[in-house]
This record gives sequence, structure tokens and C-alpha cells, in this order.
Amino acid sequence: MSRVRLHLTTPLAEGQTVDLTKEQAHYLFGVMRLGAGAELRVFDGVSGEWIATVEEAGKRGGILRIGGQSAPHLPPANVWLLFAPLKKAQTDFVVQKAVELGAARLLPVLTEFTNSERVRTDRVRLQVIEAAEQCGATVVPEVAEPVRLDHLLADWDPSRTLFFCDEGAAGQGTFPNRPGPGAILIGPEGGFSEAERKRLTALDFCAPVTLGPRILRAETAA
Repeated sequence: MSRVRLHLTTPLAEGQTVDLTKEQAHYLFGVMRLGAGAELRVFDGVSGEWIATVEEAGKRGGILRIGGQSAPHLPPANVWLLFAPLKKAQTDFVVQKAVELGAARLLPVLTEFTNSERVRTDRVRLQVIEAAEQCGATVVPEVAEPVRLDHLLADWDPSRTLFFCDEGAAGQGTFPNRPGPGAILIGPEGGFSEAERKRLTALDFCAPVTLGPRILRAETAA
């Protein structure tokens, strides 16, 4: 089976044809060196993975024909990752690993000590798609717009447990058992402020957790 995977926004079904964009054609035919008759795997995020055959290959476009399904639709666990934006390389790492591990939604959160407040969500979405293509995921996680922590908490749905990774509680306690949907909150390189920690620990829907006896780098914690 071809190791080349491509995410398509068109709903897929056996027998249909799909027109490729210029960027997709460049990737398949210029970078991956596929030609007419070559097979690849494609997914649309809602119907699983499919085998596709290149019917036409050109520099500015091409056509794929969708064959049989090669993998079922596997939705991720109902877990979100909330993370303070980091420097470019570290943010890239967090996004890639979150997709590989099955996060359903990524939410950049601005805290008091966040060092990098500018987040290009369009770039993050492209990274999410690329990571999903590479790791074999059949779903592309949603990427939310950055939001301040206080605004996020004010509008939070209490039916979703917020697991607050508290570096101030390193080595203490156990991971609580909270059934239902959840979200994991990771702080910035400078940690959470004392005011943020007090507010988070006072919320009924928030469950403070420890990630072990050592203080972790923000991208490692995520």
C-alpha cells in the first residue's frame, strides 16, 4: 500500500473523482514523484481512509479516482489540549504530538506569563493536516482561535472536566477519575501565576493534576 497520504476537503465515496489544487498537485507529482496510475491513500476527516488512483497528473492540477476504503473512520477521544503558545519550534512540536496522540481540539490559551502571544492559526491548521497525513489519523483536529485564560474560564462548559497540570503540585496526589469529556491545560514556559493557580483550583469543574516529581518543559508536559 502506498505510504503517501493526502487530506482532501471533498466528501469521499467509492468511484468518484476529485480535482486536485495546484498545491496538492505540486506535492504529489513534484515532491513525491507520483504519476498517472499511482496509488495513494486519502481521507476527508469524516468517512475514514480510501485508496485513490492518479488519473491525470500535471504541474498545476490533476485528478484522483477514489477506490475502496482502506481504513474506517476512527474519531479521537473527546479530549481537548489547551496550551500556552511557545516559540515557533516548540509550538510545532506540541501541535504535531497532540495530533499523533489523538487530541480532538487544540486551543491556544494566553496566560499572564505567556511569552509568545502571536499565534498564526492558519499555519497551525496546516501543521495539523500535515501531522494527520503523516501519522495515519483519519480525523483532523479542530484548531480554535487564541483566547485569554480568564475569558476561557468564564465561558467554560462545566460538563467538561478541565485537568489543570499544576507545576506547583509536582509529585503530590494522583490523577483523578473524572468520567466524561475532558480538556488538559498546560501552562507557559514561566508557569502559571499564583492568581491563576488559585482561580483554577477553586473551580468545581477543574481537577488539578501532577505530571510527576520534576518540573517539565512546557512542550514536554504537553
